[in-house]
Amino acid sequence: MTDDTPQKVRFYQTGTHTVGNRLMDEAARTVQASPDRSNAITSGHRACQGCGEALGARYALDAAMRASGGRMVAVNATGCLEVFTTPSPESSWQIAWLHSVFGNAPAVATGVAAAMRMRGKTDVRVVAQGGDGGTTDIGFGCLSGMFERNDDVLYICYDNEAYMNTGVQRSSATPPAARTATTQAIGPHPGNIFGTGKNMPRIAMAHNIPYVATASVADLHDLEAKVTRAMSIGGARYIHIFVPCPLGWGSASHDTVKLARLAVESGLFPLFEAEHGEVTAVKKIRHQVPVEDYLRPQGRFRHLFREGHEDRPTIEAIQRMADANIRRYGLVEEDAA
Repeated sequence: MTDDTPQKVRFYQTGTHTVGNRLMDEAARTVQASPDRSNAITSGHRACQGCGEALGARYALDAAMRASGGRMVAVNATGCLEVFTTPSPESSWQIAWLHSVFGNAPAVATGVAAAMRMRGKTDVRVVAQGGDGGTTDIGFGCLSGMFERNDDVLYICYDNEAYMNTGVQRSSATPPAARTATTQAIGPHPGNIFGTGKNMPRIAMAHNIPYVATASVADLHDLEAKVTRAMSIGGARYIHIFVPCPLGWGSASHDTVKLARLAVESGLFPLFEAEHGEVTAVKKIRHQVPVEDYLRPQGRFRHLFREGHEDRPTIEAIQRMADANIRRYGLVEEDAA
């Protein structure tokens, strides 16, 4: 065989989920395994290596595009996702996409939905999206109004638990004890203080809207299924997706999915669905792991594990939060517990 002889490349898969899941049953494949996928976010964006938000947005928007038959408009609040996908004059989006200011994405999406109805395009669905800062803080009023009016919009929050785009400042989704630029790891109670913040999925449920769900980049099949379910429903819908941020969390870029999984398995981020204010489905945890396994790999919690000065009271307080979620949502079967 000479160096010029062409060789056919063969791909083999045995007992894994690699190569786009194409050797799995069609019903068990992710949207990314389909040759007809929309590739809502294409290559060339400026996301950091290991960005959970880029991963979550691609799967969420591709699932939404498939569910809507490609008849969809996305409205994006200012934030990391907007900045790293659309450095002017370029864009990584391959869908109908609008950029709103930081706080009014729900209102703009509501206007887009109304405009489509007025033009008779009732088959065009609208998705709004933003980070936790643009959702739980700056856009909170507009989002509550969208929920209260039951506008026909799916809102997706990509929660990386701080304002990562502007320098890692605290948001109302930042967890207790986390170090940020505005909650430094100093003083008798370093990091973000306990007793603050908002549980946005529960607030959405309190509006009695048709559908609320939490999802994680640790389980992309579950994420896609929830987006697909949301797109089949009319009215206001809300999905809260957990997306670790290596830069802001001080974690390794290759640990993004691992940390997302540990957040779920510890009970700190429960996965559930709710309809009209009532929880209808919960994703059980096979084996609850201690919160320490989740906290220790993150630089933002490093002050809790200083050699010889571990902050056991704070770690135990965070563990109690996880245990409370386990009880509230019934995340662990009684026999397993």
